[in-house]
Amino acid sequence: MANRQLQEPTRLVLTALADAPRHGYAIVQEVLAISGGRTKLLTGTLYTALDRLLQQGLIRIDHEEVVGGRMRRTFALTEDGREVLGEETERLRAGVAEAERRLALGRGPGLGTPRLIGGTA
Repeated sequence: MANRQLQEPTRLVLTALADAPRHGYAIVQEVLAISGGRTKLLTGTLYTALDRLLQQGLIRIDHEEVVGGRMRRTFALTEDGREVLGEETERLRAGVAEAERRLALGRGPGLGTPRLIGGTA
């Protein structure tokens, strides 16, 4: 999975598990907090993502318990998951650095005139 861009929900789920194991509802709440309230994972989306991440070996089941007559699974990041999240973090950091560099260049003299691309004036 190296050098492959993660979809935002996947990145957010891995990020939510980076500091501590969590069960489904706690992951939903953590993703909401991490995203500043922009991303609310629906239950179906979350459990589809968790099943996929389990199959890929990026997360594992930390433990299971019965709560209110229902099975509750708690998930944790694996070392492979930590590595993939670290690679994604570096990819995003490089993209942000390049955007900042180009924005700084755009503040220079003579750059206020629009330029036509693919045509002539």
